[in-house]
Amino acid sequence: MAGTITWNLLRTLAGFRAGKGRVVSLYLNLDPSLAPTQPSVATRVNSLLDEAGKQEKQLERELPHDERLSLRADFARIERWFADEFDRDGAHGVAVFSDGPDGLWTTQKVPQPVEDGVRVNDEIYLAPLTGLVGSGDGALVAYVGRERAEVYRLESWRLVEIADETEDAPSQHDQGGWSQARFERHIDTIVARHLKRVADSLDRCVRELRGVKVVLIGPEEVRPEFEEMLAKDVKEAVLGWTTAEAHAGPPELLEAALPLLRDAEAAKERELLDRWREAAGRGTRATSGWETTLEAASDGGVDVLLIQERANRPAYRCPTDGRVQATAGDCPLDGTPMQEQSDGADLAVHRTLAFGGKVKVIRHHQDLDPVEGIGALLRFPASVVKANG
Repeated sequence: MAGTITWNLLRTLAGFRAGKGRVVSLYLNLDPSLAPTQPSVATRVNSLLDEAGKQEKQLERELPHDERLSLRADFARIERWFADEFDRDGAHGVAVFSDGPDGLWTTQKVPQPVEDGVRVNDEIYLAPLTGLVGSGDGALVAYVGRERAEVYRLESWRLVEIADETEDAPSQHDQGGWSQARFERHIDTIVARHLKRVADSLDRCVRELRGVKVVLIGPEEVRPEFEEMLAKDVKEAVLGWTTAEAHAGPPELLEAALPLLRDAEAAKERELLDRWREAAGRGTRATSGWETTLEAASDGGVDVLLIQERANRPAYRCPTDGRVQATAGDCPLDGTPMQEQSDGADLAVHRTLAFGGKVKVIRHHQDLDPVEGIGALLRFPASVVKANG
């Protein structure tokens, strides 16, 4: 099963720095249309490892012979793991991080597709994982019908059942000697009690999981009555209703809920971007573009890094203290010549995580296009960040 990506996990990974070797970071997209079988997975893994070999060749001048041998051992270990131990078990992507000389070996199956890629560096390549943190996880999806009722929680893009209030209502053959009208009133009473139990169960879940959002799924005829029974907090948490087949399982229910969950993600992006635009307009707690954002990230001032999906450019990092900047030159702290890195986005992510900040990958809006796809909300005014630096 795919694991949950959390900020604590990313901060732990961001804290790793190779001392004796180099880190191989490999990402593989497990979309069934791209990798339907184990042989197809092996073919694509070999292609990525060939690319890693080319990167090792480019490092030839700066790597001692024993480090190059260690890298090749890491390549072989990754290949063996995919051949002998890997079990996709519903995962949509996988990340592998290996640095034998420094004792690093971590595999992470992820719940959403990731773009194929490989990096050989002295830090773990983390940028592809940042967009997976909190993307829908924790939301409640409830099926509400006249008989069936279940509440699920979204965990690693799977629905996990946390409550089942399903019960059998009387059927036509149970009518016996009752009149039709009296029998129908009896059924309506039973259904009403059933819906009230479901509403109470959902209320308990919402109160226990503070701040959670809810998607309701069910037939049109139960909605008005059920909505009247919902507590105020639950009504405020509901993203909306949608429909699914009466016997739909968790995968089908999740598919039905996804449009509402994505709309909620887009709304959260809009809220962050509006805050950023307002702060940037005042020239206070925000940065725009690579130069000021990388500077603020290096100074520990970034609260939330905002980065457009796939935004990237080369940037420069100090090999001694990790400081990053957009242009070549010497480190302003110790005078060490800055080294060029191809993934400026990953440098920004590392510096942000190192100081306890968060990263929001922007997928649904283009507000960051005019500033090269990157900006940040700051913990304190930009002038203070600069002074502290």
